Amino acid sequence: MNAIQKFMKQESSAGILLIAVTVLALFLQNSFLSGFYTSFLHTPVEIRFGDLHIAKPLLLWVNDGLMAVFFFLIGLEVKSEVMEGHLSSVQQITLPGIAAVGGMAVPALIFILFNRGESFAMNGWAIPTATDIAFALGILSLLGNRVPVSLKIFLMALAIIDDLGAIVIIALFYTSELSLLSISIAALSLAVLFVMNRLNVAIKSAYIIVGIILWVSVLKSGVHATLAGVALAFMIPLSSTDIRGKHFSMAKEMEHDLHNWVAFMILPLFAFVNAGVDLQGISLADMAEPVPLGIMLGLFIGKQAGVFLFSWAAIKAGIASLPKESSWAMLYGVSVLTGIGFTMSLFIDSLAYDDTQIYHYADKLAILLGSFFSAAAGYLILRLYSRK
Repeated sequence: MNAIQKFMKQESSAGILLIAVTVLALFLQNSFLSGFYTSFLHTPVEIRFGDLHIAKPLLLWVNDGLMAVFFFLIGLEVKSEVMEGHLSSVQQITLPGIAAVGGMAVPALIFILFNRGESFAMNGWAIPTATDIAFALGILSLLGNRVPVSLKIFLMALAIIDDLGAIVIIALFYTSELSLLSISIAALSLAVLFVMNRLNVAIKSAYIIVGIILWVSVLKSGVHATLAGVALAFMIPLSSTDIRGKHFSMAKEMEHDLHNWVAFMILPLFAFVNAGVDLQGISLADMAEPVPLGIMLGLFIGKQAGVFLFSWAAIKAGIASLPKESSWAMLYGVSVLTGIGFTMSLFIDSLAYDDTQIYHYADKLAILLGSFFSAAAGYLILRLYSRK
């Protein structure tokens, strides 16, 4: 038990676990156990409460349900950082904000360059714009004190802004036909949460119950259900007073309570059910198609180019300054690490192509390869140019 607790406390442990479950998923999908793995993904799970009926395969329960909890945590982190943390002032947010814009724009442009004119393929333009914050920070932590704290803060702030961008993209571009009744219930739930916040209601269970109603209504509305997690997070109060008059932060307590569950259960389970790529059906010709090429080059070339060039321009223009105790080479190494899209890119891929196998897993393999090259290259650059 002590060994497990020690492992969980390490910054790199979440990234290591993601790698392990990805390897396991790849093994299961490409071995004699592939039938078992596929059956597991499509295990029917059904909930019925009166006229309310939700029936989905296990894969979609993970993608629509558990990932809503992940986005709830992201929302709490964004709110905390904007109100009190590393994104609370213009000076702090300038460099990672500009870098994040470049890190989303350039990969998208690379993907569009390869896939313009193909309407269905173009649905995936946002896939290479994402950064997996847990994986990227995990790789960075492997270098220990070789990397200054300022660069870790830069990467964390950039990844948070990146996730916020992904949330906006999902809301605007990956929404299907809307149900007026469900949207109305969702709006009413948000209104109730807002009133609870303004009245300083300090009961976690009350927010959770209304949050579940919000999630179900958003799930049924046509808007992706994970956005309910973000909306709920923004309604959780940062400062509350309990019945004994003691001050506490409900948002920070929830963030702390959820961190290990997300890092060591939800994200690994998401990676396990989404990273099982059938390598047997993929050829070099498949990987040379516009969609896989757009994803791989978007992640490995586009992310680093966008983040580094936009950062360079901001620093040279005097708008921002180079992170303390770092160098241009170290900033470039961190820029390369932002190409680790992994779980976030896989998630957007599932929305863009509706989990179809039209590209014979080449799109998902492109995500894994682009993320792997970014992780390896970023680590080697930082290892070479950083010092204790």
